[in-house]
Amino acid sequence: MSKPKILVTAALPYANGHIHLGHLVEYLQTDIWVRFQKLTGRRCIYICADDTHGTAIMIRARQEGRPEEEWIAEMQAAHERDFAGFDIAFDNYGSTNSAENKILCDGIWGSLRQSGLIVEDDVEQLFDTVAGTFLADRFVKGTCPNCKAVDQYGDNCSACGATYAPTDLIDPVSTLSGSTPVKKTAKHLFVQLEQLHEFLDSWTQSGEHLQSEVANYLKGHFLGKPLRDWDVSRPAPYFGFEIPDSPGNYWYVWFDAPIGYIASTWQWCQKNGESLDDWWKSDDTEIHHFIGKDITYFHTLFWPGVLKTAGYSLPKFVHIHGFLTVDGEKMSKSKGTQISASTYLKHLDPAFLRYYYASKLGPRLDDIDLNLTEFANKVNSDLIGKVINLASRTARFIESVGLSKAYPEDGGLFREFADSGEKIAQAYDQLDYARATRLIMELADKANAYVENNAPWALKKDPERQQELQDVCTVVLNLFRQLCVYLTPILPRLSVQCGELLQSPIQSWSDSQTQLVGSPIAKFQHLMQRLLPEKVQMMIEESKPEVPAETAGAEQVAAPVSGPTSVPTDSGDALAAEPLAPTCTIEDFAKVDLRVARVIKAEEVPEARKLIKLTVSLGGDNVRTVFAGIKAAYTPEQLIGRLVVIVANLQPRQMKFGLSEGMVTAAGAGGTEVFLLGVDSGAVPGHRVH
Repeated sequence: MSKPKILVTAALPYANGHIHLGHLVEYLQTDIWVRFQKLTGRRCIYICADDTHGTAIMIRARQEGRPEEEWIAEMQAAHERDFAGFDIAFDNYGSTNSAENKILCDGIWGSLRQSGLIVEDDVEQLFDTVAGTFLADRFVKGTCPNCKAVDQYGDNCSACGATYAPTDLIDPVSTLSGSTPVKKTAKHLFVQLEQLHEFLDSWTQSGEHLQSEVANYLKGHFLGKPLRDWDVSRPAPYFGFEIPDSPGNYWYVWFDAPIGYIASTWQWCQKNGESLDDWWKSDDTEIHHFIGKDITYFHTLFWPGVLKTAGYSLPKFVHIHGFLTVDGEKMSKSKGTQISASTYLKHLDPAFLRYYYASKLGPRLDDIDLNLTEFANKVNSDLIGKVINLASRTARFIESVGLSKAYPEDGGLFREFADSGEKIAQAYDQLDYARATRLIMELADKANAYVENNAPWALKKDPERQQELQDVCTVVLNLFRQLCVYLTPILPRLSVQCGELLQSPIQSWSDSQTQLVGSPIAKFQHLMQRLLPEKVQMMIEESKPEVPAETAGAEQVAAPVSGPTSVPTDSGDALAAEPLAPTCTIEDFAKVDLRVARVIKAEEVPEARKLIKLTVSLGGDNVRTVFAGIKAAYTPEQLIGRLVVIVANLQPRQMKFGLSEGMVTAAGAGGTEVFLLGVDSGAVPGHRVH
C-alpha cells in the first residue's frame, strides 16, 4: 500500500515585525523535515501564510499613516524574502486576509453555531484611553496572577505556562502608550470548549498525536478541570473579518489564523488543479503542524476542537519545539543578539545557520542555544574541515580525466556509507537532526582518514601512480557525494553544487546507494567559505540599537564590546595577566617545528583529571599520540576530525598513561578557558606553520 501524502504547516508569522533568528528555528526545522520526506519519495507539501489581523496591525498602520492592507503586503514581501534567503521552500505562502480565508471562516463559524458551541456574554476588557482602543492580549503586560512572574503578556505566562484573561494581570500596563488601562465592558462571543472535553481528553492522551511531555502538560494544567470558554471575538475598532451574524464584532486573530492553514492549502490546490477535500477531509493525508511551545494551548485544544466540529481532518501530529537563546541568554537588542534574518544574510552564509540549528535540534521541547563561539567552530570544523575538505583536496587532481571507469577497492567504505543511510533516515524522520548530523560527521571522519592514509597530493607527484591517484579521488568523491545526499535536507545548496561538480544531480535519497564511475567532473569551484569570527562580530554590532550621538562616547567607555553574548575583542586583559616572554632570535624560533595535524581519534583518560588522549595525523603514515590537558574545555567528540597545530619536534615524554609525542597548541587561562588554535581552510596535515 502507498503511504499517505503529507501536509505540513509551520505557525504563521505575525505581520507586525520582521523575521529574526529565534523565529527561524521553527521554519528551518520544518523545512528540513519536508525536504527529507520529498527526498525519500513521499508526496509532501509545505504550507504557510502571514498572520495579518488584530489590533497590533491596526495600530501600526495608523502610526505609519497608511491602510492596513498596504502595511501587511509590504511585511509579507519582506517575510518571503527572508525565508527564501534561508532556502526555506514553501509550496504555498498565503495570507489570513485572503478571500479564501474569509469563506472558510464563515463556513467553520456556521458549523460551530449549528453545534451549539457559541455563546455571547458581556466581557470586562482593558481599554487604553490614550490610544483609544481595547487592548489585545499582546498589548498589555503585567505580573502573572498564577506564579507572580513580572513582565508577562495578557494571554499566557512564559514562565509557568498559565493562560488567563488580560484583566487578571496584576498591575497591567498598556504597551501602546505606557498608561494604566481602564476596564470597559463589551459584548463578546465564546466557543464552549467544555462541550468537547471528552473528545479532547481522548485525542490528546492517545499517545499518537503529541510528545509525551505535552500530553502530560495538558492533562495537568487544563484537562483535569472544566475547560474555560474561549473568547473568539473583538469589538470595533479592529482590523480583521467582521462576523457575519454579529455586526460590529470581529473574529479574534486566534480564530482566523489557524484557519489560514486551510486557506493557504486551498490556494495551492487552485494553482495545481487539486481538491481541498483531498488534503483536509481525507484519510489519505497526514497533517503535521510545527509550532513553538508558547502556542501549545491553541493548537492542541482549541484547534482540534474546531476541526472536529467543522468536519475537517485532525492533525496526525503536532510537533512542538523550544525557544532559542543566544550564548545562554534571552535574545537581547541592546547586546545585539536579537538578530534579524536580513541582517544575518548580509554577513553570513545561510547554510551555516541551517547546519548549526540541525546539529542542536532533537524531537523534544528543549530550548536550543546559539553559542556564537561554538557556532563558528562547529561550522568550520564540520562543514569546511570535514565535508568540503573532501572535494577540495581531490577534485582538482582529476579534472582532466574524470572518475575511474570501475569503482576501486575502498576497504568497504562505500558499502558502510550506504548502509548507514537507514539510521540517518530514521533520525531525520523522528526529527532527531542532532543524531543525524552526528552520524553523518562520523562518516565524514572516516572519509578524511582515507584521504590522509592515501595522500593523493603525494600520488600526484609520481608519474607512475596516476591511475592510483584517479582511483583514490574516485573513492573520495563518491563518499563526498553520499555525504551530500544525507545532508541535502539541511544543505540544499551544497547538494546542488555537488551535482554540478560531479555532473550528476542529487534527486533521491537512494542516490546514496549508487556509485558514480567513468564520468567527467567539472572544474572545481569553491563550495563554501570559512566562517570568519569578525563577520559574526559585524553582524552583532549592526543588530545593536543606534546610540545617540551625544551619548555615544560615554556608552563606549561604560560598555565595551565584551562578555558572553559577543565575539571577544582584543581587550588586552590577557596581556596584562601574562606579560610577553623575553625576546628570542629568529634562529631560536626556527627550532620549533609547528605543524598542522588532524585529530583522527580522541579518547578519555579516565584516571587523568585534565588529559584527553589524541591520535593525530601529520599526513601520510605519520601518526602520533599526544596527551593534551584540555579535558575541562572539550569532549572527545568535539575534537575528532578537527585540524590543530602541534609542536612536532618536541622531545617525546613518557607519562604513566603512555608516550606523548608532541604538544597541541592552545590559548587561554587554563581549565575551561582553553581555546585550540584554529587552522584556516586549505591547510592540510603536515603543512608547516611559519
